[in-house]
Amino acid sequence: MNPPLNGRTLDFDRDGNCLAIIDQTLLPNEEKILRLETKEEIFEAIRSLRVRGAPAIGVAAAIGFAVTAGGIKNNDKRAFFNELDSLKEYFAACRPTARNLFWALERMRGAAENNKNAEIEDIKQLLKDEAEKIIIEDIEICRKIGENGAALLNDGDTILTHCNAGRLAAVEYGTALAPVYIAAERGMKIKVYADETRPLLQGARLTAYELCEKGIDTTVICDNMAASLMAKGTINAIFVGADRIAANGDAANKIGTLPLAIAAKYFGVPFYVCAPLSTFDKNCLSGADIIIEERSGDEISTLHYKERKTPENAKYYNPAFDVTPRGLITAIITEDIGFRI
Repeated sequence: MNPPLNGRTLDFDRDGNCLAIIDQTLLPNEEKILRLETKEEIFEAIRSLRVRGAPAIGVAAAIGFAVTAGGIKNNDKRAFFNELDSLKEYFAACRPTARNLFWALERMRGAAENNKNAEIEDIKQLLKDEAEKIIIEDIEICRKIGENGAALLNDGDTILTHCNAGRLAAVEYGTALAPVYIAAERGMKIKVYADETRPLLQGARLTAYELCEKGIDTTVICDNMAASLMAKGTINAIFVGADRIAANGDAANKIGTLPLAIAAKYFGVPFYVCAPLSTFDKNCLSGADIIIEERSGDEISTLHYKERKTPENAKYYNPAFDVTPRGLITAIITEDIGFRI
């Protein structure tokens, strides 16, 4: 995998005037760099999962906010800030579950507000600077998550992961796969089973792709095979990411995470959620308060097939996420080694 700029999987490009991403919908067969300049292009890229993963969505939103704010032509200060508010609301509608999206937009709008007495052109530059800070912080935070998670691994361990919470889901290290990358840097041999992750196959297409690129021993399995591996004692630990974590520690992650946690509890397999502190939402008291995004049934019936594989008159239920109760989670691994909930 050859990230677009500076070893990153997403970044500013063209002197800070566009958002550069890898189009993840084309992986692993084609690696294409998209350079997005308009709010419509950026919205579509996030909504259609061309860029995805909680940290990456936050970073993309921050860069997108800075890029599109830079294109505002209005020189009236009040009108300029009104347009910033409109941009924030527009991008916030991309994905309702991902907390990092809202966190990044709130931070970017706050940065503008904190400098409201500056000239408009200076505010535009300050927004680009703030987005760059978020990029650098994401790299540092994910590495710390990796270091904290790697401390729980032993040489020769076999882990299971669901969906994709690796490099493609962040700027560099990712969250749930960061411990694997850090362990590899230290010379440890870790084997990974990657759930296929229906219906969009993020595990088969993305996790396996990036792990194999790094020379990690990787095996892809269908989602319904995971419990059988736990029953055999094959899995030493499960590492997953999170898109939003409630104040009580309930965690929303890609659909299919909950049954993994239930099976892990039954078979005594440690179940770890890896996420930055920015993924926590203090306004969600429990998982019941987390809004779950529902997506088109076409993702189930036809997306990865040449023709429809289900009856045309069938109905579909396609939530993008489920919520794992805190009681099923062994530990939540963040960038703060002393963090407890």
